[in-house]
Amino acid sequence: MKRLIVLSACLVLAFCQSGCQSVSHRDKACSSEWRPEHVIFIGFDGLCAKSLRDGADMPTLRHLMAEGSHTLESRTILPSSSACNWASIFMGSGIELHGYTTWGSKEPDLEPRVVNENGRYPDVFWEYRKKNPDAEIGYIYEWDGMGYLTDPAASDFRLNTKDCTTAAVEYIKEKKPNLCGVIYDQPDGVGHSLGWRSPEYMAKILELDGCLKQILDALEEAGILEESVVIVTSDHGGIDKGHGGMKMEEMQRPLVFYGKSVKKGYTIEESTVVYDLAATMAWLLDVERPQVWTGRPISSVFEVK
Repeated sequence: MKRLIVLSACLVLAFCQSGCQSVSHRDKACSSEWRPEHVIFIGFDGLCAKSLRDGADMPTLRHLMAEGSHTLESRTILPSSSACNWASIFMGSGIELHGYTTWGSKEPDLEPRVVNENGRYPDVFWEYRKKNPDAEIGYIYEWDGMGYLTDPAASDFRLNTKDCTTAAVEYIKEKKPNLCGVIYDQPDGVGHSLGWRSPEYMAKILELDGCLKQILDALEEAGILEESVVIVTSDHGGIDKGHGGMKMEEMQRPLVFYGKSVKKGYTIEESTVVYDLAATMAWLLDVERPQVWTGRPISSVFEVK
């Protein structure tokens, strides 16, 4: 009888270990201790990967690249334009499913494959809100077109402003958001008027690098930097004075991860596309991804315990 009890206990223990290993292989997580309490997304409209390859002076971003993980080969969807790519970043899939097809789409141009209880295609902000009703969620943006690309019902703080930095710094210090998107409308404007990688463009991205530093300083002052993952990226690049086509200068964008559990000095070798960002943010926040999303979490970036 005792032998039977011991055998049964061993079988139960083996089953539990096997289950944990199975989960670890699939989701790379048997424990949630590695997960951040805060995910801060910072987007620079039109920041091209080639500018960084060409030696762009962005000391703060380069520090995050060195102390975190990055790729300069993350791709847009097509067309390599603003609204459709920002939509994909937050909605986890391409235009064929969410329906925002042009640079300035204010609503789906195609019928979305699915809509949620709010009549919208599911985005990461709303999916997180559903799971965590008490979470603090912010969305701060400069280009008014961004207001159409996420669910307003998801955000506690939602602001269209020409000064993202001041708003983000104040909000982070006061509210310590669990999920926050901060999206600048530059350097896209300078690219269109004076050219991508023009001296003025390169000066603008140095200025934006200073904005990035202020946001990082705010996270530290708020006491949440060590429990945060900061994601810095853009929606597309550019060539000459435009974008939207299929040249790599237009399609390749920097993607940088920094913070809790992020590997240091790691170069992301796998292919990544804009819609992988929603999947990654959902994974970090322990939110189940909607079936309609095609994005995959970029889990190789993280030291999962």
